[in-house]
Amino acid sequence: MHDYKKTIPVLLASILATCFAAEAQPRDTDASVKSAAAYDTADENASVVLTPNQRRRKRGISQPSIEMVPGGQWIFGGTASYSTHSNDSYSFLVIEGIESKGYTFKISPLIAYAVRNNMAVGGRFIYSRSLLKIEDAKISMEDINLSVDYYYALKHSYEVAAMWRQYIPLGNSKRFGLFTEFQLAIGGTQAKFAEGSPVKGTFEKGYTISLGLNPGIVAFATNNVAFEVNIGVLGFNYSNTRQVHNQVTVGNRSSSYMNFKVNIFSIGVGMAFYM
Repeated sequence: MHDYKKTIPVLLASILATCFAAEAQPRDTDASVKSAAAYDTADENASVVLTPNQRRRKRGISQPSIEMVPGGQWIFGGTASYSTHSNDSYSFLVIEGIESKGYTFKISPLIAYAVRNNMAVGGRFIYSRSLLKIEDAKISMEDINLSVDYYYALKHSYEVAAMWRQYIPLGNSKRFGLFTEFQLAIGGTQAKFAEGSPVKGTFEKGYTISLGLNPGIVAFATNNVAFEVNIGVLGFNYSNTRQVHNQVTVGNRSSSYMNFKVNIFSIGVGMAFYM
């Protein structure tokens, strides 16, 4: 015969144990929430004591993990720009009957080495040449009447520059990116001017020292070939020029200036090879 006196206490003990377990479960959940909140608070407190370099990396503009230009690569390439103009009986404001032509040419080969991911150092050679030839032009303004029968100006310059370049990938892309390039350059200039009839001539020779910032855009067509576009936006320049006029009169001129604007005449389009 079954003993109910022993079975009933066992059932009651099992029911009570189940109730206590159900009540204990919310308490465990509350404890986990409090633990997560404490972790978040600790994480916030930890972020307050980040070093400047850690904060810079946390900004995520240039992530070291994205190797757009891996360290150890050699970079060969350059940029070039060319423009021409021609005026035929052209008038501009108070200047009438302009007959002129000219051009501006600039080429800049480079060689660099990636000392670490997305950072390269190297050098550039910069050569530029410009020509302006005016056959005729008149200035007419009330009682002022001036004319230019002939004017010729030919100038060329050459520079050697040390450069530092930092690449910034666009998001997680390894194909498109920006770069910031600093240049320290030193070079020389030569120019010839002629005007009037009979012709009067001037010869100039000098040197320049410049420090510039040239940001740009780079797009990789393949793993080793990229197209680049850069433009000068900031720079400091010092120049000294010695002038000889009609092979008799000698003069000197020195100048310095700082530029904080976009120079549309310094836009360069080129190609680079990453080996």
